[in-house]
Parts: sequence; C-alpha cells; structure tokens
Amino acid sequence: MPIATVNPANGETLRTFDELGADGIERCLATAASAFRRYRTTDLPERARLMSRAADLLEEDQDAIARTMTTEMGKPLAAARAEAAKCAKAMRWYAGHAEILLADEFPSETEVKDSGAAHARVRYRPLGVVLAVMPWNFPLWQVTRFAAPALMAGNVGLLKHASNVPQTALYLEDLFRRAGYPEGCFQTLLVGPRAVEGILRDPRVAAATLTGSEPAGRSVAAIAGDEIKKTVLELGGSDPYVVLPSADLDRAVSTAVTARVQNNGQSCIAAKRFIVHTRVYDDFAERFTARMAALTVGDPMADTTDVGPLASEQGRADLEELVDDAVRRGATVLCGGSRPEGLERGWFYEPTVLAGITPGMRIHREEAFGPVATLYRVGGLDEAVELANDTPFGLSSNVWTRDREEQERFARDIEAGGVFFNGMTASHPALPFGGVKRSGYGRELAGHGIREFCNVTTVWHGADPDAS
Repeated sequence: MPIATVNPANGETLRTFDELGADGIERCLATAASAFRRYRTTDLPERARLMSRAADLLEEDQDAIARTMTTEMGKPLAAARAEAAKCAKAMRWYAGHAEILLADEFPSETEVKDSGAAHARVRYRPLGVVLAVMPWNFPLWQVTRFAAPALMAGNVGLLKHASNVPQTALYLEDLFRRAGYPEGCFQTLLVGPRAVEGILRDPRVAAATLTGSEPAGRSVAAIAGDEIKKTVLELGGSDPYVVLPSADLDRAVSTAVTARVQNNGQSCIAAKRFIVHTRVYDDFAERFTARMAALTVGDPMADTTDVGPLASEQGRADLEELVDDAVRRGATVLCGGSRPEGLERGWFYEPTVLAGITPGMRIHREEAFGPVATLYRVGGLDEAVELANDTPFGLSSNVWTRDREEQERFARDIEAGGVFFNGMTASHPALPFGGVKRSGYGRELAGHGIREFCNVTTVWHGADPDAS
C-alpha cells in the first residue's frame, strides 16, 4: 500500500510520500536510543511541562489538524475537531496525574521486616524505546493514548502509523518537537508493514503497542514473543448492545444510532450487535431503523453530514461482502444495504440495519467495520448473556436496563474489557481501556496504561549490622 493521502470522499490522491529506507530507519533508531538515555532521567515536573505545552499547541491547531484528519480518512469534521480536543484533554490528564500514578509504593513495616530488609519499595522505571503501530480510524487519539502515558513515564516513542494518514502522522512528530521535547523523543517512521519486523527485532526497541486487525496483532505478538519483548494489543471488536424491558427506550434508541455510526461506523468499540428483548424488540427495531435511514450521508466537511465515506475502497468492499453474504443466507435488510446514489466518486455506504441474523452468516462472527447494524431478538436474560458472549471478540459492551440485579449479572458474566450501563462505550483517560479474547491484551489509559511500559522494580535495602 503506498504512503499517500487519498481523499475518501472522492478518491483523489492529494499527496504521496517516499518510504523511509534502511539508512533512515537506522538514523531514527539511533536517535531514539540516544534520546532515551537522556530523557529517562528527566524529572516528572519537566515531563508534565512538556506534555502540557503539547496540549496547548494541539488546541491552537485544532481546526487545521481536524481538516487534515477528515481529508485523510473521511470522518465528519465535527468529529475530527472533537478528537483533537479529546487528545489535548488526555495529555493534560497525564501531565497532572503521572506523578501520583508512578509514585513509589511501600509495603507495610511488618512485610519489610519479614523480607529481611531495613527498607523496601517498588519503583516504576521506563522501559526504553517503544514502537507504536497505529491505525487510521482515530489517527490522533489512538496515538495520543499511547504517547501521553509513555512519554510521561520516561519512555520515547517510534510511530509507524497507517499508510493512508501520513500527514497526521507527521503532524504528531512536529507537535512534540514544537512542545520542546528533546530530539528523538517522538519520531514518525513513514514505512510500510514489511519494515515493522526489522524495527521490532532491533535490540534498541524495548516494547511495542499495536491497535489494529487480528492478523497484524498476531504478527507483532509473534515477533515480539520471539524477541521476548513486551506488547500491548488492542484489536477488533464486535460489541453487543443489549436492550432489556426496563430500559429507557427513547434514550436507548437515540444512543444506539450514535453508538453504531460514530466515526462512520469504523470504530472497534462501536456497538455492532443489537440484542433486544422480545418485549421491546418490535418498538426498538422500528424506531432504530427509521433513525438510521434518516441519517445524512455525504461530504464529511459539511456541517449537515452525519456519516461520511469509509476510509478506503477495500474497506467498503469488505463491508459489502459481509452484507451480501448475510442477505444470501436469509438476512432481512430493514434499511440501507447498498451504495448511496449521487456519491459515486467516494467510498460511501448507506447506514444499514439487518435482521434475521443466524450463526452461519459471516457477519455473526466477523467485525463489520462500517455503518452496518445487526438486530437479534432474545427471549430472556440468559439468552441475552449467551448471545452477547457468542463472539470471538471481547472489547466492550453496552447494556440498557434499570434493574440492579440484571446489571450485576452482566457485570459478572460479560466477557469484555468494559461494561457500560445505560450509555455508550467511550474511552476516557481516567479509565483503563482494552479487551479480552481476540480483542487483545494489556490496557491503555488510566494508571494501568502508564505502567504497561514500565519496569516494575523492587528496591530492597538490607539492614546494616554495624549501624548503631
């Protein structure tokens, strides 16, 4: 895949970039290793100052970088602006909380004595150079939720971003440079997928984090495992959206639409499988379908647009294959199901609702990465839990019920990294984010995220027998 900005709204190639060669990669690795030796000893107040400055600059650049993101991957401009603001918020959160999150931990005096020590503590130290392999769907946020905690912990970063968002990738390197970070603390590598293995195997790279597809996750995990290097993986999701009889149906329907078509439906944590109790199924299905059908598909730069194009022609083709397979096997199209008229130049797809899904359909097992929702009717709580877990993924989940016992049941039994009651799954810097099963492992954000790439070090001081 060429490294290029291709506008998904019209298929026009706007800029192309040369891939970094072996000599350029070596220079970046050497610079990163040198930067880590210096930056690792920077105190936390200075790291916080630098991160806060990056947040200030990002806010100043909000409109410009939002337009870049929309041009490169097609999200509505309002959503791109919100993404930039969210990144600045996360930077400030880590700047303000890192000192507490990374503070030394002290066992009790009894535990210290029992270990034979005069003093003992646990210290969080940076690992080193961390390689980040990032996707295009949230081209600023996905990187920020790695970079902010990693830099605050004293690590340095190498970014291999998706090949269709090169200008956003280069902006991030420039942002941290303008904020005052020492040379080499954060570098963007304009390389293709084939270069990742050599970079990850290089002994100067200590760890890696990847957000992306299952195949990419398997590949990076296998290489890192062979080199005995730490990884954090956030892969796909097919999140359930469960609606039970006690739900506030007005809110459940309106939130369901947003939860499915956010980011043009291209989000790992978007609700994808709508599991509705039979007592409210017909009402929910009618209202949800009507609202999905009423969404405006069009130019992502226009304020009136709800859903823009998919990010790539291949992405749309993959989505069409899933829908076509479901229809051939008996699914009912309640709305959408095709390319919208009048938008032939771009990679647009209609907001779609499918009913009558069965286990033999690919869409029952595979992630639909676009504005396509699948509806399921269930007769009770046990069936809802079983169906919610009937997926190889386990990223997050949404459950609509005001019954406390039902909430406790889902909180206990859902196989996912998050359970959101009476609201939409969202990531926040104070809450850990990640999944189970084929959605990956490890956690981003919160204290868990900043410690993922730390050396958790036991510091033990023996008693001095000569001390008086």
